[in-house]
Amino acid sequence: GGGVKGGTSYGETDELGHEAAVDKHHIRDLHATLLHLMGLDHNKLTYFYGGLNQKLTGVQEAEVIRSLLA
Repeated sequence: GGGVKGGTSYGETDELGHEAAVDKHHIRDLHATLLHLMGLDHNKLTYFYGGLNQKLTGVQEAEVIRSLLA
């Protein structure tokens, strides 16, 4: 393990290729997945700004896209 599955196609777009239609994820999920691959927990990785600890993946909950992991 420890990487992304090689040769994997993930999700589908609409017929025009304009937006995701199957296996939709927000960019914050991709960021959480990349941080996970670097051995970092996106929930614990924060920076102090405006009097609050801010997460790199934003305020809304992000999820690691487990089906991409080898």
